[in-house]
Amino acid sequence: MDFIDIHTHKNISDTNVSILNTYPNSTNFDTLFSIGIHPWYIEEENTDTELSFIAQQLQHKNCIALGECGLDKLSETDYKLQLKVFKAQILLSEEYQKPLIIHCVKSFQEVLLLKKDIKPQQPWIIHGFNKNSQVAVSLIKNNCFVSFGKSLLQNEKLQDAFKEISLENIFLETDDSEIAIETIYKKAAEIKNVTIKEIKKNIHQNFNKIFIK
Repeated sequence: MDFIDIHTHKNISDTNVSILNTYPNSTNFDTLFSIGIHPWYIEEENTDTELSFIAQQLQHKNCIALGECGLDKLSETDYKLQLKVFKAQILLSEEYQKPLIIHCVKSFQEVLLLKKDIKPQQPWIIHGFNKNSQVAVSLIKNNCFVSFGKSLLQNEKLQDAFKEISLENIFLETDDSEIAIETIYKKAAEIKNVTIKEIKKNIHQNFNKIFIK
């Protein structure tokens, strides 16, 4: 059973299932990928062109998610513009029936309000989660999946949060780190006091549930 890396910026391993994060200026679509406008990189004058390109790529056979996209209060990008572009991508996610991979910094309340307002049918995955168990539980109660990366290796509060939530709601990822996905699975199994095989089994089930149509 392969390791599944739900979100990575680096070269893909032939032995794992990985979703490569791409942007509207990307040219590599030879592997499974997601595509979206990251809140850091929004340029208002290019937004319409980039959204059109994303809509085109969402029809590609290797595109299995939209993202990463989202909201970031630490970004220099105007927050109202972030909201506008995020909403547009949520609607594309719904139109093309692709799960949404979300970048969220200090904006969990806004993300959940949008979810309640729009009532999307497509699954939402909060990637690179590094907050406490209260936030994790709130996201899961609102039918979000939560993906953990390199922070799980050393952040004790995050480890406590991971310990408390069900494996039915999680994914693991490498993001832009050089850490092997196998290392993150090993730590996840240690925290949960289960085998790596059990972690892999649950993540495969989660993956099949939302990505295999």
